[in-house]
Amino acid sequence: MSEYLTISNTNAMIRFAAESMVYVVAYGNYSDIYTCDGKSHTVTLQLGEIEDLIDEQLHLTGEDFMRIGKSLIVNTCYVTYIHPTNRQMVLSDNHTFKYNLEASKEALRNLKEYLEKKKNK
Repeated sequence: MSEYLTISNTNAMIRFAAESMVYVVAYGNYSDIYTCDGKSHTVTLQLGEIEDLIDEQLHLTGEDFMRIGKSLIVNTCYVTYIHPTNRQMVLSDNHTFKYNLEASKEALRNLKEYLEKKKNK
């Protein structure tokens, strides 16, 4: 059974299956959550608040989500390409979706090192 990230306010509630979340990008007090179906969902939360919700609600799968720089959280399960020098990253399931993103060289170097260490475990 899937674990869900639930975001609610006085007007609405939205739930995301952990494996459907590809990445989150923040714009001030708003964040867009991008999913495997190619859609984005805007929520009125800052990135740090979403990061906290992921830690609180997703428990074991929360380790799959990593904050990259000031405005990006990625699901590391979907990282298929990282090129720190060119500041490029691709998130994909190699079948149905592909997201091309940019991030700082330092953030991408850190992500690359993290994933290289993780593969050895």
